[in-house]
Amino acid sequence: MDKKRTTFLTILIALMFSFTTISEAKNMEKIQALNARQQTIVPIAAFTANGDLAKLKTALNEGLDSGLTVNEIKEILVQIYAYAGFPRSLNGIHTFMAVLDVRQANGIKDKMGKDASPAPADLNRDEYGAKVRAKLAGQKEIPPPGGYQVFTPVIDIFLKEHLFADIFVRDILNHQERELVTIAALAAMPGTEGQLFFHFGAAMNTGFSKAQMKDFISVLDVKLGKKEAENARGVLNGVLDGRK
Repeated sequence: MDKKRTTFLTILIALMFSFTTISEAKNMEKIQALNARQQTIVPIAAFTANGDLAKLKTALNEGLDSGLTVNEIKEILVQIYAYAGFPRSLNGIHTFMAVLDVRQANGIKDKMGKDASPAPADLNRDEYGAKVRAKLAGQKEIPPPGGYQVFTPVIDIFLKEHLFADIFVRDILNHQERELVTIAALAAMPGTEGQLFFHFGAAMNTGFSKAQMKDFISVLDVKLGKKEAENARGVLNGVLDGRK
């Protein structure tokens, strides 16, 4: 009887360990991959930045179907202007308006989502932007200006006070989502490897894992193209080598 009981307990413990291992593996899979919401942000940002409006229409529909709100997508399209310019951003906005018109005509009611909270009345935009940029760069203190910041101080003011303050203070998207938008846009455009290098690091400094960044490359490969994915992979490998 004792032998049977021992055998039963051994099997029971083995089964419990097996279920625990499977559960842990599933949790690891979730950590290692971008979620559905994050995956749909990537092509929206990429196709807005490179101007492929036909593919953007598909990406916008997929984003709405996956649960992105109208205001969240608007925010993605607005942010793109800081990286790809007003023409691409406005083209994306007009494309989105057309997509919403078709969906409404087909009886689809998309969730508007929240508006941005008002920025603090006493917001020091220069200080806020400098702190955000330093945090994205993984720096605990704001470093002294150098390079382009000294050579052309006005562009540094625009970056701090507008991009990293006026835009990043808007809470429709969090900083991690904004970095996902940024790396997708930069990966879709030629000649932006230097900026992509910085923002891959910034994305990881907001909490993205190495595995999630590799999954980002996989999304690029499927949605954007092998050429862009390979180029982004090369930049990411350089970032990861530097973080070892």
